[in-house]
Amino acid sequence: MIDALTERVQKTQHGFTDIKKTADELVASQSPDISISLAYELFKSEVPQARMLATFIFGRHATQFPDILIFMREHISRDTNWRVQEILAMAFDQFCADTGYEKAFPIIQDWLADGHHHVRRAVTEGLRIWTSRPYFDEHPEIAIQLLSQLHADDSEYVRKSVGNALRDISRKHPDLIREELSSWDRSSKKVAQVYKLASRLLVE
Repeated sequence: MIDALTERVQKTQHGFTDIKKTADELVASQSPDISISLAYELFKSEVPQARMLATFIFGRHATQFPDILIFMREHISRDTNWRVQEILAMAFDQFCADTGYEKAFPIIQDWLADGHHHVRRAVTEGLRIWTSRPYFDEHPEIAIQLLSQLHADDSEYVRKSVGNALRDISRKHPDLIREELSSWDRSSKKVAQVYKLASRLLVE
């Protein structure tokens, strides 16, 4: 089955739609034990699409199996393929949706404080658009606070995600974003970069 699954998803050279569809079909047709076992085997593959498939599957089971969330954080985040990291962000959001965003709040905070930039970005990017998510839609100020903690992050990868996520929020909550941005010290190039992204839609 591993070979057949790998052959199928390897055909996807751009995007991820069929890979996600394959994961959904597998989770629906197999027991958790089987689909999780397959995911661990798939993640050993040198084929990025197979690891993407595994990551989608892990995201579907992370709420029920805490060890999977740990694996996502400690192992999938170290994958050097950028497409796998995009799926990690989606998988983390899937975990939050299944758990409930408010209930997952402590884990969201914990991942945002992680020492690895891929873990932090999995949250900042995965939950976009933040204020379209339950809990954060009623508490946009909390979403802004969480994101803004990383506005001077050492990783440009993370900073760009933060800036874009704040810009998303500015569409519905321009005053809140404007208030937050006004408190930043833009003398730093890192901060100035995020400010430029976050303020792009704001009218002076």
